[in-house]
Amino acid sequence: MRMSASSSVAVLTGWARYSKAMDFITVVSGLPRSGTSLMMQMLEAGGIPPLTDNLRAPDENNPRGYFEFEPVKRLRADQSWLDQARGRAVKIIHLLVRELPIDGRFQYRVILMKRPMEEILASQRVMLEGEGKTSGDSNLLARTFQDQLSQLEEWLCVQPHLAVLPVNYHDLLENTATTADKIDNFLGSGLDVEAMARAIDPALYRQRGPDSRAKID
Repeated sequence: MRMSASSSVAVLTGWARYSKAMDFITVVSGLPRSGTSLMMQMLEAGGIPPLTDNLRAPDENNPRGYFEFEPVKRLRADQSWLDQARGRAVKIIHLLVRELPIDGRFQYRVILMKRPMEEILASQRVMLEGEGKTSGDSNLLARTFQDQLSQLEEWLCVQPHLAVLPVNYHDLLENTATTADKIDNFLGSGLDVEAMARAIDPALYRQRGPDSRAKID
């Protein structure tokens, strides 16, 4: 989605105000297909530029983009890029969040996306089928994902240099304005919450159960 010149100026102005006051890194994480890309869209609309390289192009699964940043995949071995993330939002897969340095060099605000497991599995299955791949056993995958998420949540709770805001995917769609306000407060206020709310397109949410064929992240 191409931004107009006026929209770009608004985002940059918002970021200048935000980054001047906030020295922390906004981390968006969650299980695959839990709404992390949707959250990144909201934050960008609110005035926080995403740290992304746009190497992964939008497709039918994520028509507004994936907001990925390739160096994130090498976080365990290379953390030199984290300085670029100050005052920005970066999407980090749930398995790599615990690789973030917690020695005090960086402060983090972690937005952890939550979505019903059956919807996550259904969305992932549809995406894999579109790529000509097959998904694994749903029960095993659900247990694995839940264990991974529980371990991450336990770790997050005891870290002194980060704060966590769990966000329910359905709240984004059904209580958009209220949820945008909560996110704004969590990140220190000053974001354009109305623009954040407008970034939500309920028409893209079609994955409502294990037998549904629609896709969204």
